[in-house]
Amino acid sequence: MNLSAILRRVHRSGPASRAELTRETGLNRSTISGLVGELVERGLAVEVEPRSTKQVGRPSPVVQASPHVLAVALVPEVDAVTIGLVSFDRQVIRRVRFETESIPSVREAVVIARALFEGMRDGLEPEYRIAGIGVAVPGLVRAVDGFVRWAPHLGWRDEPLGALLEEATGYPVFAANDANLGARAENTFGAAADASHMLYMNGGPSGIGGGIIVNGELVGGAEGYAGEFGHNRVAAPTDSEATDGELEASVSQNRLLSVLGLRSASLDELEDALLADERPEVRAEVHRQLGVLSVGVRNMINILNPEKVVLGGFLGVLFDFETDYFLDLLAENTLVPSWESVTVVRAELGSDLLLVGAAELVFDGVIARAEL
Repeated sequence: MNLSAILRRVHRSGPASRAELTRETGLNRSTISGLVGELVERGLAVEVEPRSTKQVGRPSPVVQASPHVLAVALVPEVDAVTIGLVSFDRQVIRRVRFETESIPSVREAVVIARALFEGMRDGLEPEYRIAGIGVAVPGLVRAVDGFVRWAPHLGWRDEPLGALLEEATGYPVFAANDANLGARAENTFGAAADASHMLYMNGGPSGIGGGIIVNGELVGGAEGYAGEFGHNRVAAPTDSEATDGELEASVSQNRLLSVLGLRSASLDELEDALLADERPEVRAEVHRQLGVLSVGVRNMINILNPEKVVLGGFLGVLFDFETDYFLDLLAENTLVPSWESVTVVRAELGSDLLLVGAAELVFDGVIARAEL
């Protein structure tokens, strides 16, 4: 338990000196020394020279999560399969986005992922060790075994994704809903790290999902399917198309790409294209989508009373593009007491968000066992 506590501290909050760990845990110095030594021996932590200080005496060594322990993070989408290597000290050290000509089936995604993974693994230095594979799925996933119940935009229903990936790679696989993983990543490392009550909404090529944090805990629901905001029906005064439609039918990355004249794009490419295009029809589409999105966000603020709303994926791009416009819409239509207590921000982890979230599925097990 103590090994896990130290490991969790340096992974989630960053490097700490032995002296800091002693103060924070209440354990004595010799116990901390023994625990740190064991974690270093197991290859899960490293000690580095401390930063120079003005304190008298020899400064305490700094303990940090090992950068040589890696998780493979996988994000399947309707237009691409993205894979990355994320280190235990929270760095995305490699990333490949493989664009597909059509929506990949589960088995096609596994074949692509295996090929990309083998290329990455073969290029690693010997000191790196892979702890497992985490998958951020745009759909409903059974957490216990990575079984995809329903990913509507991918057309996946009752697919044994976890088992297929384990068989193909030989590594343990953990899968969960992408938006829930994004919520957790932002609540742990990003824009809402200080929030106990948070609403996260993510937009990508496969639609809109979200995550809800209440009292610091992710709300999963009875089977782990909570947070499917994109399937809520909305109506916005500025968008007749949304009267009887679902949120993600009107607020759509594909519709944004279409008005920009693009077939596919990474999040960074989409943002660059939007910033560079000054045509009035582009701004009109942004305003239309933000008008509909404001209805969905307003509803959730009124229901959940979060202290922070975090917008990720292309929703964050839209928000940054017309921040004042969106906030004015929200202010006009949200209950005043709830509006006065909430802050709306863009996700801080950017294009790394889902990779970091997927990697946490793997690192949870590493921390719990305090071993690989």
